Amino acid sequence: MKRPGSGTWRRGWMVAVAAGVVGLGAVSPTPAFAATGDAAFLAARDAVRSGDRVKLSRALETLPADYPLRAWAEYWQLRQQLDDDDSRGVPGFLAANEGAYLAEKLRADWLRALGKKGQWEDFRREWPRLVEPDVELNCYAAQAAGAPQSVRPLWRDGQDLPVACETLVDQLVAAGDLTVEEVWQRVRRFLEAKKVGAARTAAQYLPVDQGFDGKGLEAIAVDPVRYLKQLPPDFAGALATPRGRRETVLFAIGRLARSDPAQAAERLTALETAFTAEDRAYAWGQIAWQAALRHLPQALDWYERAAPAAGVQALTLLNEEQLAWRARATLRARDWPALWRAVAVMPPAQAAQPVWIYWQGRALAAQATPAALAEARALFIKIAGQPSFYGILADEELGRPLSLPPQAPPLLPEEQVNAEANAGLQRALALFRLDLRGEGVREWSWSLRGMNDRQLLAAADLARRNAVWDRAIASAERTRGEHDFGLRYLAPFRDVVAPEAEAQRLDPAWVYGLMRQESRFVVSANSAVGARGLMQVMPATAKWVAKKIKLVDFRPHRAAEMDINVRLGTSYLKMVLDALDDQPVLASAAYNAGPGRARRWRGEEALEGAIYAETIPFAETRDYVKKVMSNTLYYNALFGGRMLSLKTRLGLVQPAGARDAVVTDLP
Repeated sequence: MKRPGSGTWRRGWMVAVAAGVVGLGAVSPTPAFAATGDAAFLAARDAVRSGDRVKLSRALETLPADYPLRAWAEYWQLRQQLDDDDSRGVPGFLAANEGAYLAEKLRADWLRALGKKGQWEDFRREWPRLVEPDVELNCYAAQAAGAPQSVRPLWRDGQDLPVACETLVDQLVAAGDLTVEEVWQRVRRFLEAKKVGAARTAAQYLPVDQGFDGKGLEAIAVDPVRYLKQLPPDFAGALATPRGRRETVLFAIGRLARSDPAQAAERLTALETAFTAEDRAYAWGQIAWQAALRHLPQALDWYERAAPAAGVQALTLLNEEQLAWRARATLRARDWPALWRAVAVMPPAQAAQPVWIYWQGRALAAQATPAALAEARALFIKIAGQPSFYGILADEELGRPLSLPPQAPPLLPEEQVNAEANAGLQRALALFRLDLRGEGVREWSWSLRGMNDRQLLAAADLARRNAVWDRAIASAERTRGEHDFGLRYLAPFRDVVAPEAEAQRLDPAWVYGLMRQESRFVVSANSAVGARGLMQVMPATAKWVAKKIKLVDFRPHRAAEMDINVRLGTSYLKMVLDALDDQPVLASAAYNAGPGRARRWRGEEALEGAIYAETIPFAETRDYVKKVMSNTLYYNALFGGRMLSLKTRLGLVQPAGARDAVVTDLP
């Protein structure tokens, strides 16, 4: 990758900034509505949070009748009345707000209350009007329809089931329609997910003769080696051992595999004679999965040992996550024939995902025969043109350079006026203005339903004009035929970001690609783990970087200030880039998961950047890196920089080297 900071690349960026074509800096928001009524509305919101019904009623009385968020206060009051088994005001509210987000929300609340009370006639009358039911409501609907079989897919998937769904399970059991094997599969899924309590609950459906009560599982989870050492000497020859005892041993082996796959493999080898062929295949699948997550070379051998015995199908033994990691293990080994086989045994829906279409195409292309190359090309064509990591890579395999789609025609004044008149969008903007982001996002998303491309672009433009950057992006991303990538890849705050990127000699396209993924340009963004601001800087990292760069008058709370946040984030990004071979794909992984992990995920030999990215063990980081790198290409195109292919930008990730010591003191 060409380092930023000199020559044509820098001049192109600065010219774009000067011309005002790189996103927006300061924007004059279009007011969502007059502030009259805000105080009463916020008082109503506080009353709901404190459970003060009298205060809520008083606040609602003072709200103007035409106040755009009055429906929210009315919803809060009706929701409280539902808790008191009073639904008298619900039909009127639904009629007055039909089609709005709050009507859907209140209707769902009402149906939930009807389902809990078993008022099935009223439930069946209102049910068809609900647009997006959740799992619990679907289970109430199944109860109302007398269709307990509807719960079976949820049971098999290992989902946590609400009470409404458990009732359906009880009905299956009473009818003799839930098999012992189905119960065991659910127990296994919960144990794999480290949900011991849920596994114990599922085990209550097992017959007593299965010999499994779930006792002691927590202790085994903490110290599986101790449990395995205490097995009687004759256990390995005891094939007649009750299944419950065998499953407990399999759980211990699976837990051991999470910390030491090699030791788990050794223990399983010594105990194999105690298990059925299906048990052995299942256990080896668990060990192979954990080994693949750690990039151990033995993973593929252990996956082979998990191959099904006669009459047992692989897809019943390995879940989709395990099948995916089997394919990723072949990628790390660059074993193209094995990769082709690994994708071939995936369920059709999984194999049809862009990631596996692309790698299946690469596996075929590696054969280099005319027939294989033609088949590979057909696969690449399936996903080419998609604005995503693998869509871009597929285009490159077909020899098509990245290009932005044709710009949609400018919005007409009436299209903008229609967006401004959309009541749902206006309520969302009002909620954003009052810093009620969660409610605002839900209102906005609901309002986009059924919009055509022109309406979506008008909504995106409305959000942009109100500086609600994340909703502008989310709206523009949904278009199917007409596109505005300037809205999809907004670049706000350039007066802050450009100087910092320039000072650190960082590619601003990469900085914006990362920032877009971190916060979608929500200045007040705070993550569940404490990361803050546009660049989602962690408190400890902010303190460390501030000290390193000798930031004057730094205090922890200042990490959320836009200019300080960008300075800290870009400074840290430059540090990890310098420490990790000037390799953006490594530095992107480090920014999300830490430099130590990014370094450990390298191979013993050089890896394609795409292989490195796809074999990152953390799903969040894997998705993050792929999106940051594809974002970077689009920002570069919009900024007018020298076009590089995604493959070139990903480069080769080199194995561990002498510079590793530099990484050790980075947080």
